[in-house]
Amino acid sequence: MGTKILRHFIKEEEMDIPLIPPGFESFAPQILKGGVEDNNETSNNSCSISTRLETANDTANIKRTRKQRIKINYNNDPGHGPDLDKVTARWRPEDGRRPVLEDAPVFYPTEEEFIDTLNYIASIRPTAEKYGICRIVPPPSWKPPCSSLKEKSFWEKSTFSTRVQKVNKLQNRESMKMILKFNSKKSRKKRRCAQVNTTGNCDDIGVCGMDSFGFQPGPEFTLDTFHKYADDFKTQYFRRNISPEEIEGEYWRIVERPTEEIEVLYGADVDTGNFRSGFPKCGNEDGLDYEEKYVKSGWNLNNFPKLQGSVLNYESSDISGVVVPWLYIGMCFSSFCWHVEDHYLYSLNYMHFGAPKLWYGVPGDGALKLEAAMKKHLPNLFAEQPDLLNKLVTQLSPSILRSEGVPIYRCVQNSGEFVLTFPRAYHSGLNCGFNCAEAVNVAPIDWFPHGQTAIELYREQGRKTSLSHDKLLLGTAREAVKAHWELSLLRRNTSYNLKWKSVCGKDGILTKALKDRVEVESVRRKFCCGSAKAVKMESDFDTTSEKECVICFFDLHLSAARCSCSPDKYTCLSHVNQLCSCSYSEKVFIFRYDIDEMSILVDALEGKLSAVYKWANQDLGLALSSSFASRSVNFSQNIEKGSANEIGVTLISRGGGSNNKETLVIQKGPRIAKVIRRRKSHIEPIEYGVVQTGKRWCDSKAIFPKGFRSRVRYISILEPTTECYYVSEIVDAGRRDFPLFMVSVEECPSEVFIHVSARKCWEMVRERLNQEITRQHKIGKRRTDLPPLQITGILDGLEMFGFSSPPIMQVIETMDRNHICTEYWKSGQSSHIQGDAMLNELLKKANQEELKALLHILSSSGESKEDDGLLTKLLHEEIRKRPKNIT
Repeated sequence: MGTKILRHFIKEEEMDIPLIPPGFESFAPQILKGGVEDNNETSNNSCSISTRLETANDTANIKRTRKQRIKINYNNDPGHGPDLDKVTARWRPEDGRRPVLEDAPVFYPTEEEFIDTLNYIASIRPTAEKYGICRIVPPPSWKPPCSSLKEKSFWEKSTFSTRVQKVNKLQNRESMKMILKFNSKKSRKKRRCAQVNTTGNCDDIGVCGMDSFGFQPGPEFTLDTFHKYADDFKTQYFRRNISPEEIEGEYWRIVERPTEEIEVLYGADVDTGNFRSGFPKCGNEDGLDYEEKYVKSGWNLNNFPKLQGSVLNYESSDISGVVVPWLYIGMCFSSFCWHVEDHYLYSLNYMHFGAPKLWYGVPGDGALKLEAAMKKHLPNLFAEQPDLLNKLVTQLSPSILRSEGVPIYRCVQNSGEFVLTFPRAYHSGLNCGFNCAEAVNVAPIDWFPHGQTAIELYREQGRKTSLSHDKLLLGTAREAVKAHWELSLLRRNTSYNLKWKSVCGKDGILTKALKDRVEVESVRRKFCCGSAKAVKMESDFDTTSEKECVICFFDLHLSAARCSCSPDKYTCLSHVNQLCSCSYSEKVFIFRYDIDEMSILVDALEGKLSAVYKWANQDLGLALSSSFASRSVNFSQNIEKGSANEIGVTLISRGGGSNNKETLVIQKGPRIAKVIRRRKSHIEPIEYGVVQTGKRWCDSKAIFPKGFRSRVRYISILEPTTECYYVSEIVDAGRRDFPLFMVSVEECPSEVFIHVSARKCWEMVRERLNQEITRQHKIGKRRTDLPPLQITGILDGLEMFGFSSPPIMQVIETMDRNHICTEYWKSGQSSHIQGDAMLNELLKKANQEELKALLHILSSSGESKEDDGLLTKLLHEEIRKRPKNIT
C-alpha cells in the first residue's frame, strides 16, 4: 500500500502503432483471429473482448491491426462508465493452471480475544508469521454495517477512478525498450511528448521517456455501475456459476499461457479520506447511526493504525494508504501484483462485501528467494526497471516460484473476513468477481527491526520514504521512558505502563532497536563529521515539512548536513560530499541529539534509574513536585502505621506510667529482632556527583552531592534468605531544586524506593523487606530459615548511603572548597575537625619516647617536610607541649 504507479503516455499523430497500453503489445508479431476482422476501425468492443493470438512464422507478411478498445461514454454522467459489449472469449477449464499450494492458517478469535486487536495479533504472530499471511475470521456477533457505502445516494452517485489491467501481459511481456525499438522502425512522423503529471525526455526519434511499465487510467464508475459492469463480464465469460478454484485456474492460464487478450478494470487505492470508508467513523459524516462498538473497535480500520501499541501514533501526518485506509473495488481477474508493504509494515485487509479474494503470501524470510526468482525469470524487465517490484505491475506464477524453492501459501478471503500480512512478506492475488475491500497499515513495536532494514535499503536504492522511521523510533522510546518514570518514581502500575516494561530492559526489542540505530549513527558521525562544525537541530526542523537528503531521499529527522551556499538543501551524513563543491570546512552538521544524549536514552530503556530520571527531567520536562514529596512522606508513614497488623503484631497502649509507652504483643508470625543493633556495612562509592548550593543539599550531618551513587549489601527484599546489593543515589527533583534520595535493587532496578529523606528512604526498604518476610512465612517457609523482622531504628539511612563513612565524607568535603554548604560547615561536623580531636586524644595517652619514636617512623618514610601530613603536624604540636627532660 502507498506505492505510486508511474504512468507514461504517447500522443499519437498518425502513428502506425497499436492503440493498447504501453508495454502490453508483445514484440513478437501476432495474427488476430476469430475476434474481429482486420482493419475494422469502426468496431468498438469492450475491454474484455478477446482475440486468439498466434505467432506468425513469417513476420514480413504480418498486418498489425488496431486493438479493440473500451467503448467509453463521454456524456455528462462521468460515473456511467463504459458499455460492455459481447464477450467473445471463453473459459477453457481443460487448460486451467491452478497452482498446488498449502493454505495459510485461519484463526477464529473468541469474543474475549477479539477485544484487544494488537494483543491478539501478537498472540498469533509466532504461528502465522512463518506463512507471511493469515486469515482472521471475526466472532459471529461482529458484523459491522457497511451502510456508509451502500447508502443509496452514495452508491449511485459517488464516483471512483479505475485502472486498466491487461491480464495476459502481467507476466508475459517484453521490455519497453524493445517495444519502442520495434515501433520506431514503423514511425513516419516525429512523435511528440504528452505531459501527464510528469515531464518526459525525448530521444532523437521523438519518443517520450517511456522507460517504465504501468497500468493506464480507466474510466470513472459509481459502485452501482461498476457492480453491473463486473457482473456482466463474469456472466458472459464463464456462462455459469463457478467456484473460486475454477477462476484461479483460468486466471493463471491467462497469465502463464495466454491465448486471448483479457483486459479488466480495478478500482484500487481509493482514498477513503476523499471517497468514503466502509467502516463507521466518529461524527457520522454520512448522517447514519452506528453501534458504538463498531465506531470505537480496534478492528475498525480507521482506528487500527494508531491503536495503543502501534508506533504510528508518533506520526503526525495522515499518510494516505498507510494511516488513512484505501478501498479496493474489484472485478473478476483484477489483480494486485507481487509487492511488500511500504517500510515493511504490517497490513490488515477487510472484505466488506462481494466475491472472494485470492491471496498468495511469501514469509519475510523468503523475500530474497522471491526476488531472485523474479529476476531470473524476467531478466529483461528487471534490467530495464531494477525497482520493478516497487511498481505493483508484475505477476509471476506461484508454480514457478515454488519450483525455485520459494515458500508460498494460498489464502481465500471471504466477505466479512480479515487478511493480515506480516513485515517484509511479499503478497499478490486476484479477485473472483465484484467485491469491495479496505486496507491499512500498522506498526507494533516488533516492527522496528524490519523498518530499519527497509530504510537502509531505500537509502541504497534512492527511494523516497513514506514516513520518518527515526521519528517513530525516538517517539516510542520517549514514551517508554515516561512509562518507566511513572512506574519507578510515581508507582503508577497501570496496564499501559506495564506493557512498555515488557519491550524494554537490556534484551527488550525496543531497547535493541534503539541501540542498533545509535551504533549506526555513531559510526557515521565519527566517519563523516570529524572536527567539522556541528549545531543543535531546532525542535521544529521537520515539523512543517519533511526534510530528506537531496541525493538519496533518506529522512533527516535525527541528523543532517548543509552548506552556506545552499541553505535550503540538506543531505544525510553519507552524502555530504555530494551536496556541493564547497570545501569541507563550509559544511555544517545538524544533530537533534548528540551521541551521549542518545546513550542516556538507551540506558533509560535498559532500566538504569538515574538515566530514566535524567532523560525524563531534561528531555520530557518531567519533575517531581513538592506535593509528590509530601505524598511520599505520608506514604512512608502509612506503611509504618499499617505494618504492624501486616506482620502479625498488635499495638497495645497501657494506661499508667509516665511514659505511656506502647508495648508489642507478639502473635503468630515470623521472629522479630528484640534488640536494636545498628548494622555496620561496607559502603562502596560509585560516583561522588557534584556539590550544589541551597540549604536542602546539606544538613548539619552531611553534604548531599547531586549524582552521588553508592552500593551496599543488605538482606534481599526479593529473597530474604540471601543478601544482595542495593544502589543508593541522589537526583535533582527538578524545578523545585531539592534532592531526592533513591534506593534500588541492583539486580532488579524496577524495585526502587524514593523519598526526600535518606533515612526515610531506607525505612521504606526495611518495610518492604518485612512484608516479604511475612509473606514467605505465610506460605510455609520455616521461621528459622528467615531473618527476623527488622524493627524501626535497625538501619541508619545516612550510614547506608555512606554519609557516616569518614573516607567518603572527606572526598565530598574536598569537593566543597568554597564551603557553599554552609549549614554543614557551621555545625562543626567536618571529618577533619572530628579527626583532629580523636588523634589529639590518642596522642595525649602516649609518653614522650613513644611520640618521638612515631615521629621518627613517619620522617623515615620519606614524607615531604613541605607538606606534612595531619598526623605529623599533631605529633610536633604534642611534643612541643610536653616539658623537656632535665638531665
